[in-house]
Amino acid sequence: MSERAMQELALLVLTALADEPRHGYAIAREIKGITDGRVVPRTGALYGALDRLVTDGLIEVRQEEIVDGRARRVFGLTTDGRERLALETERLAVAVREARRRLGLGGAPATA
Repeated sequence: MSERAMQELALLVLTALADEPRHGYAIAREIKGITDGRVVPRTGALYGALDRLVTDGLIEVRQEEIVDGRARRVFGLTTDGRERLALETERLAVAVREARRRLGLGGAPATA
């Protein structure tokens, strides 16, 4: 498992899958909701991220079905994916706390 920071789309996919498995379109809708519409993943980018996360063992295909003549895969977090999301969440929380401190937002005043 890499220690480098996770790309935003990958982090959002893991977040979208944290509470329940979802298919691609539902993941895209969830990401749009999580980000208040700031991120609306394009189909190619989303499925590229899903494929990479499957390859990395962070998510898995839980179900495959044909709906209206099209394949639909339902993805879910793996144990490694849940652990990686928790690590990323903590890494980001530390960075946010430090940025808030340096900006003097709700903590010790910023120093010049």
